[in-house]
Amino acid sequence: MYADRKNTREQDQKMVYELDGRPSLSTAVPLGLQHVLAMFTSNLAPILIIAGVCGLSGADTVTMVQCAMFVSGLTTFIQLYPLRLGSRYQVGARLPIVMGTSFTFVPTASAVGAAGGIGAVLGGCLAGSLVEVFMGFFYKYIRRFFPPLVVGCTLVTIGVNLLGIGVDYFAGGAGAADYGSLKNLAVASFVLVIVILLQRFGKGLAKNAAILIGLVAGYVAAAFLGMVDAAPIAEAAWFGLPLPMQFKMTFQLAAIMSFAALFVTSGLETIGNTSGITMAGFDREATERETSGAILADALGSTTAAIFNALPNTAFGQNAGIVAMTRVVNRWCIATGAFILMVSGFFPKLGAIFSAIPNAVLGGAIITVFGMILINGIKMIAKAGFSERNILVMGLTFVFGIGVPAHPEAVAQLPGFIRFIFNDAVTATCIVAIIANILFPMRDQGDIEKAKEAMMG
Repeated sequence: MYADRKNTREQDQKMVYELDGRPSLSTAVPLGLQHVLAMFTSNLAPILIIAGVCGLSGADTVTMVQCAMFVSGLTTFIQLYPLRLGSRYQVGARLPIVMGTSFTFVPTASAVGAAGGIGAVLGGCLAGSLVEVFMGFFYKYIRRFFPPLVVGCTLVTIGVNLLGIGVDYFAGGAGAADYGSLKNLAVASFVLVIVILLQRFGKGLAKNAAILIGLVAGYVAAAFLGMVDAAPIAEAAWFGLPLPMQFKMTFQLAAIMSFAALFVTSGLETIGNTSGITMAGFDREATERETSGAILADALGSTTAAIFNALPNTAFGQNAGIVAMTRVVNRWCIATGAFILMVSGFFPKLGAIFSAIPNAVLGGAIITVFGMILINGIKMIAKAGFSERNILVMGLTFVFGIGVPAHPEAVAQLPGFIRFIFNDAVTATCIVAIIANILFPMRDQGDIEKAKEAMMG
């Protein structure tokens, strides 16, 4: 009997590093749950921000939160287990990609929502998502504009941006009254130390679930220190259906165009995170079919999110970082997390428990995860090579992609259609990288061969 249990555990531990297979729930659920906990606050934060800008009631805000959780879980399932569209296309990557509400849309959604209300936001997102549908179906023809050098630079920028977000969480959350307090730093450091020790010295499930264990330990410690607000948990209802079309949509051309441009960025984030996962988990570049499927799932998830009163979805960088850190790529493990997300959409009380995790606890657990995204971008760039031509492209990309958006006053007097490019660092990085890549074509045969090898994975 003991030998059978030991063999089962050993089989489970091997299986979690394989894409397919079904480890026992005792192994799969903790690994799926840590993905949920790592992205839960980030999944809900954009919803709470936009609900506040639009002046929504508490009940309407709860509706949006429920729907965001439900749609995130549903779209993650589609990424894991794709919908087939004939022999050529699939909606979903068949990779361990976790989907969640995108922060990319928050600035534009805030401006649109302040002027036209939540209906204008949802209408703009619904119509604008068609751009990403186009990207997914025609990725075969446009992929030459996104070679590993371009995607790698974009991934580096995503990683750099996430590092700042991770530091804010570590200190207690951007804008928090106690930002940077000793209590926040102590709790975050406590969680970080647990995660590092388990990653370094732990074995089996303890090592793979290091982030989850750190989060639970930090949650308990924060509760004893009075850092957990239990009021929202007590006030939340036990059950509620996430219903579609709870707000009347309006369609404004300016809003649709703005969101359409952002969906290109969202697609690029998904391309970058898909490549990051395959590089970290399988040591190869993502295939054309995987990338196209990931983009289409992103688009479908965003369209569904708009219908279900939530903001657009995208592949979450922190979860790609967890895959990079743990190398757990089993779809069944991630699917248990997706199921928990969907269930949370039906039980507001459960969602309230997750969302009550203090920012400092979350920051201590995920700050190293964000660094993995940056490293994966560097790995992609290294695969493309550091020739004179590539160094020139990278130099221009990071100067205008990261440097200029950090100082928007430098381009404040430029025409609006040019200034718009530099509103977001990820958008700017990608656009500048594509343009520089075209303006300085590869002439050296060694560069061309390396690019072909990188594109083929």
